[in-house]
Amino acid sequence: MIAAEITVESPDFGHLEGIADAAQAELEKVGVEEKAKVLLADAGYWHQEQMERIVSRGTQVLIPPDADRRKRGTGPRPNWNRGMPVFMRRVLAGEPGRAFYRKRQGMVEAVFGDIKFNRGIDRFLRRGRSAVHSEWRLATAGHNLLKLHKHRMAAATS
Repeated sequence: MIAAEITVESPDFGHLEGIADAAQAELEKVGVEEKAKVLLADAGYWHQEQMERIVSRGTQVLIPPDADRRKRGTGPRPNWNRGMPVFMRRVLAGEPGRAFYRKRQGMVEAVFGDIKFNRGIDRFLRRGRSAVHSEWRLATAGHNLLKLHKHRMAAATS
């Protein structure tokens, strides 16, 4: 996990650019100057203006415009039958887009699964934004350290 941020708003809408900027800032802190080539996010992060700004900086954005429940039931959002939503559906339906997006689930959801279920961190123990932010950063740093340790142990035994 590169960036670990918290917010007091429940939907992800409107937070895409902030988390993308936070991830890039974290990379720069450790000397990685290369910009991300692709940004993957789930449908909740769809924010067309933010997506366009990120694309204008040279990063491809892959976000499905429709959440799974919409695919199964009510169909696309009203008035989302032209422009960027149609383009994104077409990109994600193609093999390269589908392959990239498929990787997202294994990369992102596995982190939350590990933190919540394997390590038992399913709620914050402290109160206040600063305290929760510190607690979340500690949990994600622990995830990264365990991942690094497992990688090094596997390399040492092979």
